Amino acid sequence: MTTVALAATDGMLHFELSLAHEVFAAAPAGVTVPWYDLTVCGPTPVHIGRFRLEPDAGLDRLRQAGTVIVPGWADVDEDPPADLVDAVREAHEAGARVASLCTGAFVLAAAGLLDGRRATTHWAHTEALAARHPRVEVDPDVLYVDNGSVLTSAGKAAALDLCLHLVRLDLGSSVANAVARRLVVPPHRAGGQAQFVTAPVPDQDDHPLAALFPWIIERLGRPLTVEDLARRAGMSSRHLGRHFRAVTGTTPLQWLLTQRIRHAQELLEKTDDSVDTIATATGMGTATTLRRHFNRTIGVPPDTYRRTFRSRTR
Repeated sequence: MTTVALAATDGMLHFELSLAHEVFAAAPAGVTVPWYDLTVCGPTPVHIGRFRLEPDAGLDRLRQAGTVIVPGWADVDEDPPADLVDAVREAHEAGARVASLCTGAFVLAAAGLLDGRRATTHWAHTEALAARHPRVEVDPDVLYVDNGSVLTSAGKAAALDLCLHLVRLDLGSSVANAVARRLVVPPHRAGGQAQFVTAPVPDQDDHPLAALFPWIIERLGRPLTVEDLARRAGMSSRHLGRHFRAVTGTTPLQWLLTQRIRHAQELLEKTDDSVDTIATATGMGTATTLRRHFNRTIGVPPDTYRRTFRSRTR
């Protein structure tokens, strides 16, 4: 999967194309694992908005990639180019993992890759995607959907979430976190998190939960309740829940569980600690609890995750 082809044709969105290039083109400082081999594929030249781009290779190179990234498609009322649709379909048939960013889902749907599958796109275009491709199970309420060999994301920031998710799958949580630090973005937002929240995230100094988030991260090994968080934030539990939903799109306990699972991933990657020790360090209490939540969230038990990660990095 570390051979990545980034599709680039006239009519694509430059933001999504640029952020994918930023994630996969070069390793962050200090990361020593073998990095991705990225090729930008498309006809020559390509006009992306007001920018002119010279691809590295033609669209036929998509068939040779382990992962194909399809950026957003600017005009969803216009059919994507047939040569792009054919190249994406052929790449998937050749065994590539194909991921769309934002309205790139319309390209995947045109290629038939989303038929019978759950998928998402920018919330403003989910109705159009569902109407044009009725065989696609469109979910307008999530950041991204991982179907294994076919992945789709919502718009802009969610596209970056999906790119970080791919790095996490391939190279582990620690490496994905290093990429996130370089880009100065949150290291992990689960795909099932709400796509649209009721208020934007305020500036750090004005954020009502700004001091609470790092306080929680420093205490993941302790038992924490919603009442504990509310007391620390100086507000009622109900008020805290409203702030969490507005800022993160999820509940305090679900957000806390996500941070604990992420910390467990890092410990499984970096240490030889037993599952019992990691369960204590992440506030899960027992190995049974950690295994249940980890398996449900990540899809594999902790021991399998550790073996798989280490075999990949080797």
